Amino acid sequence: MKFGALQRRVKRCEQVMAVRIGETQGNWGALSQVWRQGWSPLRIVVVGLAGGFIAGKLEVPGKVNGARWLQMVGSVSSLFASAQAAFATVVAAQAAETADDAADQADEATEQPAPAAARPAARPAAQPAPEPEPDSELRGPRPAEAATELSER
Repeated sequence: MKFGALQRRVKRCEQVMAVRIGETQGNWGALSQVWRQGWSPLRIVVVGLAGGFIAGKLEVPGKVNGARWLQMVGSVSSLFASAQAAFATVVAAQAAETADDAADQADEATEQPAPAAARPAARPAAQPAPEPEPDSELRGPRPAEAATELSER
């Protein structure tokens, strides 16, 4: 295969991957929303009772006691918490990358000169001379200075 063909193939695969990443993120968002809405307080209580019943029935004397079950539940919950934190980190990194890309595109758009037909005719505008600021002792305090006790002159 020629080098140009390989480059086109890689570019196409990258585009397909970008589309699939977007679809996956959308599906993951929908799944997490449905998951959170599905856990009503009644369902949480029912699952807790069923889990306790199953744990009590499956308890093998001497091998797995109540403390071991609690330890296992704590380990599993920390596993889920760390997975959620990792996912949040990935989402934040992608959001930062998207923001950087948008900033780069905005910079590129502002750097490109406008066509001559789209540019307005430059007219020298008569600008009034800037007013000199009054002496700081003669003028009253600015609103921010007046609002604080720390304004000293």
